[in-house]
Amino acid sequence: MARSSRDDSVLVIGLGRFGASIALTLESLGTQVLAIDTSEDLVQKYSGQLTHVVRADATQPEVLAQVGAADFSIAVVGVGTSIEASVLIAANLVDLERPVLWAKAISAAHGKILRRIGAHHVVYPEADAGKRVAHLVNGRLMDFIEFDDGFAIVKMRPPREVQGMTLAESDIRSIHGVTVVGVKSPGKDFTYAEPSTMVTSHDLLIVSGHTHLIEKFSRRP
Repeated sequence: MARSSRDDSVLVIGLGRFGASIALTLESLGTQVLAIDTSEDLVQKYSGQLTHVVRADATQPEVLAQVGAADFSIAVVGVGTSIEASVLIAANLVDLERPVLWAKAISAAHGKILRRIGAHHVVYPEADAGKRVAHLVNGRLMDFIEFDDGFAIVKMRPPREVQGMTLAESDIRSIHGVTVVGVKSPGKDFTYAEPSTMVTSHDLLIVSGHTHLIEKFSRRP
């Protein structure tokens, strides 16, 4: 990867499920990625799927210097099996003062350490996935994205009480405190919701609002 091209590229360290998923998705979106892992097996596994994969130990500052880590605008630490390695890698990247650092944490204590040493963003993939699945299991929701302030966007089937009515007639926002953003009817393109939008039993709704209000609405008969 040419040095001049790295400003819009992402350095991904750790090719476990989390790091590999990020690296593969970024490349599919057209972003250049340099992936690093200490495992020869993982490097070989992804060498045919990622353009730039290197076997190296990023806990060593000289290794990061050799791969030009300071030239990247974003770095992701996906190491989770060893908290010590995760913290060392994050600290090495923070010392470079260049990449915006995203780091995976496997516990609240791990995340607290990462933040204290300077990680800009700490994510908890296992905990976040568990919360998301709990919401999906618990009601009519088919997909669920929650934000930090208790606000969520979901995909769901419409309760019977709003079927066969326009959004103006059902007045979902006033009655239930949530907003129907769009409607997907079978065989038709997604459409943004309007007061005249008719909701049928076969439709999928995209609904936004506070999590507890969405949960209440999704449990309506």
